[in-house]
Amino acid sequence: MKNLFKVITVVLILGFVSCKETPKKEVVSDVTIKEKGYLIPDTWIQKRVEKAKARLHATDAGKVLWNGMEAQGGLEKWFKNGFISFRFDYQPEDGSTRRNSYQTVDTWNNKARHNSMQDTTAIFGWDGKEAWVKAKDSLAFKYDTKFWALTPIYLFAHPFVLDGEGVNLELLEDKEYKGVMQDAIKVTFASGTGDAPDDYYKLYFDKNTHKMSAILYIVSYPGYFPNGGHAPEKIMEIVDWTTVDGIDLPTTLKTHWSKDGDLGEYITKIEVSNVSFSPTVPDNYFSKPEGAKVLE
Repeated sequence: MKNLFKVITVVLILGFVSCKETPKKEVVSDVTIKEKGYLIPDTWIQKRVEKAKARLHATDAGKVLWNGMEAQGGLEKWFKNGFISFRFDYQPEDGSTRRNSYQTVDTWNNKARHNSMQDTTAIFGWDGKEAWVKAKDSLAFKYDTKFWALTPIYLFAHPFVLDGEGVNLELLEDKEYKGVMQDAIKVTFASGTGDAPDDYYKLYFDKNTHKMSAILYIVSYPGYFPNGGHAPEKIMEIVDWTTVDGIDLPTTLKTHWSKDGDLGEYITKIEVSNVSFSPTVPDNYFSKPEGAKVLE
């Protein structure tokens, strides 16, 4: 998740799935068509969308995912809109570490760059190969920035982030959620996909509108679970929406412990704001800046 540069002048620019390159992306060359203002040719986008459509229409679960994409603006528009920028404010109810950054994400190649909202000179990112951080104070980010580099985009930008290869889909039984029947699918990842291939999502889509209603997930990131295993399942209810350049995205999500696929104890509030798209970013924007530390 944007007029990028209006916000840059103020704050510079800001995976549940960790730094998961999930799903696997068709890496796009840095060769650009700058005279037209776009980094990606329309022909490349059309080819990718057609490939995703064919793959998703091959299964009933894939059709549910595709219909969700269409209901929220369409995969083609998602890619044509360009880089997405947004503020992501993760606020645990128990008073544990808040994660509040403004970030820009390359949706074609899964790259990200964050700026702390408390100290806009403190930055971290993922360049597609390496995670990096640059901050005057080692306490600027009291959390695993490698894990968090792509986590926000995978928490709120469904279903668009699931178009690539390495994504396995399973159709689940219909689910009644808040009195409305839902199409439900489970998303898992092929072995070797990113840092936490054992993660999964379960997505609910309103049978009438086809838009997402809720997102269930687990965290299995080895940095948190070195001996295997995962956290208990959580469920995020979508409370509010915004439409930006034709794409519908959540702006408020409330996370609960999952209770048999329904809302259990409320544990975290997520607020997403300042969402905008931009066709370009500065050269080498996601690359490790001078003085930054590479994270292992």
